[in-house]
Amino acid sequence: MADQGVNSGRRRFLTATTVVVGGAGAAVAAVPFLKTLKPSARAEVAGAPVTEDISKLGVGQRLVVQWRGQPIWIIRRTPEMLASLPTVDGRLRDPKSDNVDQQPEYARNEYRSIKPELLVLVGICTHLGCSPTFRPEMMPEPFDADWKGGFYCPCHNSRFDLAGRVFEGVPAPSNLAVPPYHFIDDNHIQIGVDPEGAA
Repeated sequence: MADQGVNSGRRRFLTATTVVVGGAGAAVAAVPFLKTLKPSARAEVAGAPVTEDISKLGVGQRLVVQWRGQPIWIIRRTPEMLASLPTVDGRLRDPKSDNVDQQPEYARNEYRSIKPELLVLVGICTHLGCSPTFRPEMMPEPFDADWKGGFYCPCHNSRFDLAGRVFEGVPAPSNLAVPPYHFIDDNHIQIGVDPEGAA
C-alpha cells in the first residue's frame, strides 16, 4: 500500500471554504430574524411626532391630541392663570420642578413651558395612570376650598396646579410629565421632537 501524504494546502482551502460558506449562511439566516426586531409600520406611526394646529385654541381652553397612545394636553393659559402659579408654591411637593425626569430642561421653569401662555402636558396622573379632569376655574371646590385652578384626578383625589405641579398630601408622587415638543411657527406645535439645539 502506498503511503498517502496529507495535502495541507487542500485542507486549508477546504477549511476556509467551509468557514466562508457557513458565515454566508449564518448572515442569510440572520436577516429575517433581524427584520422581526424592527418595529412594525403601525408601531413607527404610533411613536412618530404629531403636528397640531393651535391657531384656534382659545384663551383658557385645552386641546387634547394623542401621541404614543397617551393624551397630550395643550392649554392656552390666561394671564390670571399665570399669575396664580406662584400663589400655590407653598402647597406643592415639587414647586421648582427639581425632578428632571418630569420635563425637558427647556421646560424647567416657573411655567413648565417654552412659552408661558402655552402649557403642554401628558394627561396621565402619576399615581395610577388615570386621566385627571381640567378644572381651570379659580373657586372653592369640594376637594380644595382654596382652589386656584388646575387638574383634579377623581380616581384617588390627586391634585395638580395649572403648571401640572403636584400638591402635597395627595397619592400622586410627582408632577405631570411634559413631553418633548417645539413650536414650528406661531400656529403649529410638534409633539415628540425637542427644539433645535436642545440637549
